[in-house]
Amino acid sequence: MRTYRWDLGTRLVPYREAWAHQRRVHAGVVAGQGEELVLVEHESVYTAGRRTASWDRPGGDLEVVDVDRGGRITWHGPGQLVVYPIVRLREPVDVIAYVRALEQAVIDALEQQWGIRATRVEGRSGVWLPGARGEQDRKLAAVGVRVAKGVTMHGVALNACPDLGSFSAIVPCGISDAGVTSISELTGAHVSVSACADVLELHLRDRLAPLRSQPRLPHPIG
Repeated sequence: MRTYRWDLGTRLVPYREAWAHQRRVHAGVVAGQGEELVLVEHESVYTAGRRTASWDRPGGDLEVVDVDRGGRITWHGPGQLVVYPIVRLREPVDVIAYVRALEQAVIDALEQQWGIRATRVEGRSGVWLPGARGEQDRKLAAVGVRVAKGVTMHGVALNACPDLGSFSAIVPCGISDAGVTSISELTGAHVSVSACADVLELHLRDRLAPLRSQPRLPHPIG
């Protein structure tokens, strides 16, 4: 699986440009070409998954891109690492197991690298910091995927050091009784997108390996 660190640390990639790239690579993997793990930092944008309700959308002139992943509306932009694994899953395809693998990779990275004890929340996708003493749960990473013809698209967005005010125009992922946070906010130190990429890539590879379809070897002659 090739890793594509798309101008990390040097350029914010427009979301539509990355989405077009995903579709090209997805078609290639379906046709038997190599898989790809895309790591990118986007220009500021709101993306709406297939379950987005009309009242989820922000008002005003803010751009919203309707996409073919699951889930509802979220924000991508500076200070957030977005990872798109474009891989072929083993048959029978288990989308839930794939989502759990993405979540676990983030949970492992947060605890081992930054000492953050994140977890899942029942009935909600993504990775969360549980609220203490009546406080709201806060989301650290959003997960939204699509699996078509056994090959994955979209993926996971981890808040490294974003301006969390960017989420204020929406109800992230349609969850009104929770908040958002970032690695930098929780550690009290600036943690860059590139630093997150260095750590998360290794954990993603580890967690995805058992779920990926192995390449078919040619039958021996004779």
